[in-house]
Amino acid sequence: MGRTAIDLDADEIVDAALVILREQGLDAVSMRTVSAALGVSPVPLYRRVGNKDDLLAAMVQRLLVGIAPRPRKGEAWRAYAKRWTVTLLDALESTRDLRRLVGARQDDLAREPFVEASRPLVEVLRGAGFATDEAVQATRLLVWATVGHVMVGASRTDPTAPAGSRANGRGANGRTRRPGGDPAPLSRREADALFRVHVEYVLDGIERAHEGATR
Repeated sequence: MGRTAIDLDADEIVDAALVILREQGLDAVSMRTVSAALGVSPVPLYRRVGNKDDLLAAMVQRLLVGIAPRPRKGEAWRAYAKRWTVTLLDALESTRDLRRLVGARQDDLAREPFVEASRPLVEVLRGAGFATDEAVQATRLLVWATVGHVMVGASRTDPTAPAGSRANGRGANGRTRRPGGDPAPLSRREADALFRVHVEYVLDGIERAHEGATR
């Protein structure tokens, strides 16, 4: 094929894998297809990025680097945390098969792939008086809430349900229905509303724990 490991670096390999992901989907990504796209044997890939699991982790990290929004002047930590989770959710839902790609690395959800995306939130929390371990724990809880929504909630929405068909409807007793309170498949709007409720619950717990730690 003419090329050797000397001609490649890890970034080039990850770039090629991401092109395949976007054009053909996750099932098409393998050490063999990536090496073929680069015009090399698979051997240099193993030397530069490790095995396929390592390549998948590098792909997720590349997709998430730089996605975190910039904190606004005077913005409360809780307001920023909500913006951060929405931004992460958008990133996870906007790339073809990224949900499956993240799912393939569930053992690393709180580690390598999300480290760069998590740094700004950790710093905002530390600036608000959170201890470092407390800030990291809070960030992980929000990562899990967001990824869990993508992996379970969003994947079970009913694409045929009219937008908002149940999100703000009323039940037989006249009470406003809670988002996600109907056992039928969720509309996309209702799933988004339920995600916001979930984040608020997580933030409530984080805030109570922080207040208890600082008393």
